[in-house]
Amino acid sequence: MHPGTTTGNGTIRCRTVVRLPCFFFLFSCFLVSTRVSAQKDTAILADSLGRVTVHAFSINRSWEQAPASVALITAKGMERSSPVSLVPMFNSLPGVRMEERSPGSYRLSIRGSTLRSPFGVRNVKIYWNDIPLTDGGGNTYLQVVDAGQIGGAEVVRGPAASMYGAGTGGAVLLNSTVPFSMPPADQLHAQMSGGSYGLFDEQSGWRHQAKAFSMDLEQTHLQADGYRQQSALRKDVVKWDGSAQFANQELHFLAFYTDMYYQTPGGITKLQLQEDPTLARLPGGGLPGSIQARAAIYNKTLFGGASHVLRFSDRLSLESSLVIDHTSFQNPFITDYESRDETNEGLRTQFIYRKPGSVSIQANLGAEWLGNHSLIDDYGNVNGSPDTVQFKDNLYADQWFAFGQFHLETKRFTAEAGLSMNNQALSYRRLTDPQYTGFVHTSIDAVLTPRFSVSWRTGHTTLLYVVAAEGFSPPTIAEVHPADKLFHGELQPEHGWNYELGWKGGFWAHRLVFDVAAYYFQLNDAIVQRNNSLGQAFFVNAGGATEKGCEAWAEWHFLSRPAHGFQVLNVWSSYSFQPYYFSSYRQGTADYSGNAVTGVPRNTWVSGFDAETITGWYLHLVYNATSPVPVTDANDEYAAAYHLLQARLGVKWISAGLHWQLFGGVDNALDENYSLGNDINAAGRRFYNAAPRRNFYAGISLGWK
Repeated sequence: MHPGTTTGNGTIRCRTVVRLPCFFFLFSCFLVSTRVSAQKDTAILADSLGRVTVHAFSINRSWEQAPASVALITAKGMERSSPVSLVPMFNSLPGVRMEERSPGSYRLSIRGSTLRSPFGVRNVKIYWNDIPLTDGGGNTYLQVVDAGQIGGAEVVRGPAASMYGAGTGGAVLLNSTVPFSMPPADQLHAQMSGGSYGLFDEQSGWRHQAKAFSMDLEQTHLQADGYRQQSALRKDVVKWDGSAQFANQELHFLAFYTDMYYQTPGGITKLQLQEDPTLARLPGGGLPGSIQARAAIYNKTLFGGASHVLRFSDRLSLESSLVIDHTSFQNPFITDYESRDETNEGLRTQFIYRKPGSVSIQANLGAEWLGNHSLIDDYGNVNGSPDTVQFKDNLYADQWFAFGQFHLETKRFTAEAGLSMNNQALSYRRLTDPQYTGFVHTSIDAVLTPRFSVSWRTGHTTLLYVVAAEGFSPPTIAEVHPADKLFHGELQPEHGWNYELGWKGGFWAHRLVFDVAAYYFQLNDAIVQRNNSLGQAFFVNAGGATEKGCEAWAEWHFLSRPAHGFQVLNVWSSYSFQPYYFSSYRQGTADYSGNAVTGVPRNTWVSGFDAETITGWYLHLVYNATSPVPVTDANDEYAAAYHLLQARLGVKWISAGLHWQLFGGVDNALDENYSLGNDINAAGRRFYNAAPRRNFYAGISLGWK
């Protein structure tokens, strides 16, 4: 029985051999490496993952030489699914789970950090072209990023505070920089696609590359009616990337404007999910339903950032980045109408010293500061329009950390040691309450978070590594000032140590590429969600959680060079085993210690097949099996297991100097009725947000050089 195979009651059962593939795979690969590491294979795989450069922790090494748990989203991987969604890309990575409660409403967790992210993206630090996308309040509007406007991503799994500050989940490094080229070249491209439930997507862009300057200007329009009631989406994005290089300097710019609107249907009960999954939240308890309240999100974000590299010599350089952005956010909801005006600034800088040689040394020393100013106005909601003022709040949030890292490397051995000092300060004032004559200030004491890493090259192309790192994650503005509209300055940061053993690399000139990791993370002072009598969420520190698990990923390239009419013929598979449980957790008289951590599936298995012919035809198949997900801390209800199958078929050709592509695909080909994005611990047991049933898309793209 394969991981994710359903039994008669809809649950997933796995034999012991399936539960321990990471350790079995790790052991067997080690035995193989002793026999093949010294062999030389002349086959060359130009797109092999092992040759991709990793920039996380300023390593700048090939993926197989990076002594860290880093998963990659490559340009090839992004072509496996629909061009309008980030969800399939992230969910193909072990240890990573992205959910979409409704079109455009992303939720991202790394190694089970969903507990902190009932809405939005928290506890994960995100950068785009080395520029912070996460704001000073700890929130990231990932939905303002268009899937077609990024070229790839690195996902750091586990605590990364030594270089990236707050966040026990990890970090995501998005990339869209345009390389320089000579001779100069210009490219125009356009793409249009459509599909089920009123899906329509249009993209266009102009790319210029030269020896000292490159740029990319892109525009996207996306709209959909949605599968459920009250789930329509409209999104417009304009983005500009620019890069310039001089004798000893490089400048990179990133600017975008996103204007998006998406309706929020709200959660439904299990019975409603089974009988009519297209329903939006219904009226009840004296409150309107999502349709009556016209529940939705209006987000207008203007973002501008720049990064700068100054090389003083071959060994010493200074890297800095600056960001400023503004978000206008409107949210008519069931109980109120919230309006937020947010301004964010940030600055990051680090000195990097590199000494090459048989014993190479690298030292990093830097700091980062992020600031957020939020004006939050709350009104009554009458049919989607603001009514009487309930309150007006003024909040300031500042996060900063200073960090240092030392890296020593020999031919076979690498050691790293990093340390950061972190702080957070919040200031709050309720402008409409005469009792608040000034700001209420809260801050946390400086927290030191170390990280240690040791690695050993077990062969020419394999690496065994050990990591010990402490994670630190203070409450975000959305948790300090949650839906109950009170200021919870008593919330304390989460923290804990993570211990990890990993092995990765490739054999037979990277015909086989693999990545296996086992880890143990003890989370203390876990921040968990509660609901008041009105169903409004708030957060408390409630004990801890033991998060141990393993992740395995492998890809086999059948071809080392074009043959038999094919130029690509690959199979790949990833598996995540996450038997997380609360180690100490009480809520009133209830003791949830020993219960499975809410929102985290125990088993996730994703596999795929890629084929591309010499004549330009290609086929991608992806299968996802996810086990039941606990949706309450009491574990008295689970979201059912699901099996997803998606396929994309297309053809590329060149005619009269134009690059053409026709493509089409199907998502949820097995027509599963499932929830992708559960409202954990929701009032009224409205846990479920139904994902679309079987749906199709097709499109055409055109490029000119």
